[in-house]
Amino acid sequence: MCIFCKIVAKEIPSHVLYEDEGYLAILDISQVTKGHALILPKTHYDDFRVAPDDVSGKCISIAKRLSFQLEQTYAPLGYNLLSNCGEAAGQSVHHLHFHLIPRYDETDGLVLKFNAADHPDLKKIADEINQKK
Repeated sequence: MCIFCKIVAKEIPSHVLYEDEGYLAILDISQVTKGHALILPKTHYDDFRVAPDDVSGKCISIAKRLSFQLEQTYAPLGYNLLSNCGEAAGQSVHHLHFHLIPRYDETDGLVLKFNAADHPDLKKIADEINQKK
């Protein structure tokens, strides 16, 4: 049983922000920023690729709801919503979950850097991906 399944089963304590019959939102113990939350289905799915579409959709709806609560509580300037899929992406718990990370400024602890590719590379990449439809 994974750690999130143990949290769902109340075998491990957590700080609950939202709970219904199928979903749970808790504070992440790492707290990348103040209010960093995890949203997860109570049913175990390894990641978003194997979960039914409505499961990820419900997680995002819960994240939206929590973002408004965080806004009223801590007034973050923005949010990152992400799900790590695979160890190369940083997934350490193989139970579908989304991180809702409030952002307070560009030095608050989370760094994401996106590099622009030139246009010929983008066309080639799109063509390669579209060949696998």
